[in-house]
Amino acid sequence: MSEWKQKRFWKAVSVEPEEAGFAIALDGRRVKTPAKTPLIVPTSALADAIAAEWDAQQDLVDPRAMPHTRSANSALDKVTPQFDEVADLIADYGDSDLLCYRAESPEGLVARQTESWGAALDWAATTLEVRLLPRTGLLHAPQDATALQRLRARVHAMSPFQLAAFHDLVGLTGSLVLGFAATHNWRSLEEIWTISRIDEHWQAELWGADEEAQAHEALKRQAFLHAAAFYALV
Repeated sequence: MSEWKQKRFWKAVSVEPEEAGFAIALDGRRVKTPAKTPLIVPTSALADAIAAEWDAQQDLVDPRAMPHTRSANSALDKVTPQFDEVADLIADYGDSDLLCYRAESPEGLVARQTESWGAALDWAATTLEVRLLPRTGLLHAPQDATALQRLRARVHAMSPFQLAAFHDLVGLTGSLVLGFAATHNWRSLEEIWTISRIDEHWQAELWGADEEAQAHEALKRQAFLHAAAFYALV
């Protein structure tokens, strides 16, 4: 952001509607991204969330407390200039979706994957009109090309702001299907996150929880919930 200072220098934060969307201003001066792109977002709800982050800053500005601002910057500076490349990168998850690679044993883990991951694939078949097929083991087996193309088209139909959030929803879960499930309110976000962590939670139950691993998962969970919230605001 071109106005960025280590210390807060503004008194008032405002949202200013314009033809392209909604801008955020500090004492009347428009905020820009790190690449000096005007920070203009598509909805008033997102603009209000970003304005609230700026208004909440105290004497010293803390970028870590401004997740919506960071995501908007990413949408404008990173996703927009290379939209097709980012969309293809995300769509490629469909051919190696977490939900399709099942364990051969033990029986308890297999049962959990079959129940939860199978339900997600059934939902995708109904709602997304795409049937991805599960495999046993870790060796890659290509999915149906027509199914993958349908998923790719859905990804490319998103806006840059949606894609910025969707990138994290898919990357953090390892599943294109669960990314779509989060944006379609298939189940609660907490349940979708838990479904994506079946393998890790099984290992923790078997061998005991690791504090470092738990802390790392907590950060990823927080990022997942933020991405879903950002997508909803868009």
